[in-house]
Amino acid sequence: MTPREKFIAALERKPIVGRVPHFELVFFLTMESFGRVHPSHRNYGQWNQMSEKERNLHRNEMADIFIMTAESFGHSAIFIHPNPWDIEEIFKIIDIIREKTGNKYFLMIHGDATFGVPDGNHMVEFAYKLQDESEKLKQEAEDMVNKALEKAEKIKKHGGLDGFALCSDYCYNTGPFLSPAQFSEFITPYLAKLIKGYRDMGFYAIKHTDGNIMPIIDQLVQANPHALHSLDPQAGVDIAEVKKRYGDKVCLIGNVNCGFLDTGTEQQVIESCRYALKSGMPGYGYIYSTSNCIYTGMKLERYQLMLSVWRLEGNYLG
Repeated sequence: MTPREKFIAALERKPIVGRVPHFELVFFLTMESFGRVHPSHRNYGQWNQMSEKERNLHRNEMADIFIMTAESFGHSAIFIHPNPWDIEEIFKIIDIIREKTGNKYFLMIHGDATFGVPDGNHMVEFAYKLQDESEKLKQEAEDMVNKALEKAEKIKKHGGLDGFALCSDYCYNTGPFLSPAQFSEFITPYLAKLIKGYRDMGFYAIKHTDGNIMPIIDQLVQANPHALHSLDPQAGVDIAEVKKRYGDKVCLIGNVNCGFLDTGTEQQVIESCRYALKSGMPGYGYIYSTSNCIYTGMKLERYQLMLSVWRLEGNYLG
């Protein structure tokens, strides 16, 4: 099986042989690994002044970084971060990666269109809207989903993309930013519509959210994503419990503790890796990953330690 085929089999909770698939939403340590700035860290303020030749050089280098990351660290999927974020640029970066790698890797982009945790500048405004302008807020939610599905139709027509990572965060470590009742009113119907729309077009949908999802996990699963990411142990999410309750309904991705990767001991990292593999792999439908991403400032050797456990212990027998 190619990495892409194995990734899809995991999303569909089908049996696979060999190593459990692995990917990260983002791998930001590209300077340390390859001597190149990550595409998301680049400021293309002069993009409109560039010749098409210059732009194409940038596109190819960005594609090369995504490909080098996948090849160097055994990723089965590439989460593309187009920069600039424009549908025509999305098409071009997809085409370049497919031209260079064929169908070796599962390709996805960000595709959420639901309300996430508001930032500090908008939290109060959002709270007032929940109470005073609830119908207007629901219309905003509907409009965001419809716009996302219109874009997805264009991407489907172009071809080359496998799915979407839905990256609106809903939760803090203590729980969701909305009560379960509010979540069922302002998020779940629109998340379910978005995922159904993607599925109907033939795309896969991976729902990401950090934090303690347990008060709303029933609603997340009912929205019918192919997978849940990141199963955050720093927020008390126990992958063994999630697997027991929902492993026959949704693929699970993640649970390796980023806090341990960052500031824990090597033994804590190893134990977290082993627990994620031991709890997620049985019955298939598991993709190995951190509980967030490989973010700026993390020690590369800690990620390499995580991978060493995976190579030794993350294998299905034939």
